[in-house]
Amino acid sequence: MTIPFWQQSSLNYLNNLKPTKVEFPMPPEVAPVQTAVLLTIIAETVLRDPIVKLFKHNNVSGYTINQVQGEGSHGKRMGDMAGYNTNIEIKTLVSREVSDSILWSVKDYQGKHAIIVFRQDVETLAD
Repeated sequence: MTIPFWQQSSLNYLNNLKPTKVEFPMPPEVAPVQTAVLLTIIAETVLRDPIVKLFKHNNVSGYTINQVQGEGSHGKRMGDMAGYNTNIEIKTLVSREVSDSILWSVKDYQGKHAIIVFRQDVETLAD
């Protein structure tokens, strides 16, 4: 099979490409990313309103809530009956200080309700 001459130069070009590292010479003070803490709470649905109230008390400006299913030390939570045996997952981006405050506050629910809370340091696009 013969390759037309106009395609040969394209093939040679593609075969000779070498990976390059792209660097953005942007100083950190003007970079479009900020550090934050991603706080994730998985809890019984009955804790939705108290947790949202806790967020408001800590001036949390936004959060996401999802219905979730799973199994853990408190057994299966399949959400097969509306309002019974259901879990929610709540995620929010906050500062380290706000995450500390929320962690201390939700500690009161442990032992009485199925709840797990974890946090991760993340980078997010500045708003």
